[in-house]
Amino acid sequence: MTAFVPVILAGGSGERFWPLSRRNRPKQFLTLDETGRSLLQATSDRLCRVSGEPESVMVVTGGDDRTQVLDHLPDMPVENLLVEPVARDTAPAVLYAALRLAQEHPQAVMGVFPADHRVTDAEAFDRVMRRAIEVADATGRLVTIGITPTYPATGYGYIQAGEELLGGDLPAYAVSRFTEKPDAERAQAFLADGRYTWNSGMFLWRVDSVLAAFERHQPEMYTRLREAVGQGRSLAGVRAVFPTLEKISIDYAILEKSDQVVVIPAEFGWDDLGDWNALERLLKTENANVAVGRHVGLDTGGAILYTTQGDDLIATIGLEDVVVVRTAEVTLVVRKDRTQDIKKVVQQLKAHPELERFA
Repeated sequence: MTAFVPVILAGGSGERFWPLSRRNRPKQFLTLDETGRSLLQATSDRLCRVSGEPESVMVVTGGDDRTQVLDHLPDMPVENLLVEPVARDTAPAVLYAALRLAQEHPQAVMGVFPADHRVTDAEAFDRVMRRAIEVADATGRLVTIGITPTYPATGYGYIQAGEELLGGDLPAYAVSRFTEKPDAERAQAFLADGRYTWNSGMFLWRVDSVLAAFERHQPEMYTRLREAVGQGRSLAGVRAVFPTLEKISIDYAILEKSDQVVVIPAEFGWDDLGDWNALERLLKTENANVAVGRHVGLDTGGAILYTTQGDDLIATIGLEDVVVVRTAEVTLVVRKDRTQDIKKVVQQLKAHPELERFA
């Protein structure tokens, strides 16, 4: 099989999982299910099944999280860890990794994967990844993985499939367009249309293909970072250049501009663990509420309750559709339909010196 190098993007702060996710322990290092594996470890585990060895996995992260990444992935060579001097969204991170790979594995297919997704059907995931590697290698196109939608989600971006380019059990389609998070009416229309998939944020492409795309669509970023990486193992150039790069996602920087993007619609039990509502999808039973820890509720339904405090108790009365999270220092109470606003609270904390330690 074509050499495959998975690159895990682990630089996010996971603010929407606050207060469990904090500045000193972002979401990718949390364990949210019964496996005992952190989100980062689980991501690496499933990618190693495709690449064949943990030594092939690369991780891009921020400087503050370097030690935690190495603690969580002890089998990954330290030289496979790329540290961003500052966060500049996903496009500079992807370009940095591609430039490094071009030095040692120029013929490889590179995969890009967020560190905080969940997959329940490992065999289906493996099949989709192998198909995507095959398509990327044979066509030189930029391959996106689209998740077949099961409900009209408003929290995901969407990909519209156009002309079928490659048939088979897992066909590949030219991408007609990307759409950012739609309102409920448009999301329902996308679901009914049948040509739309959720944008999973998982991408696969040949190293030379994605570098050519950067050279064409982001020439300034490409030239400046290529020169910095070309200075060898010295990171002085990267440290100097990275803060000056535009803060932009790979979607906006490349994928929405390129006519070389294809999508493979897929199903493998995927979930983007974006905020506390994901815990309900993860742990839902026949009970009226989802509780991690002790909970006593009176006239309470549709609630998500989480405590890190061992034998502590959360008691609720007359509540519907809320999230209650109790940690050693912080208690969060929020309506389930307002969890996206948790980030705003965290930003307020960061802006006040006397409260910054809670961020």
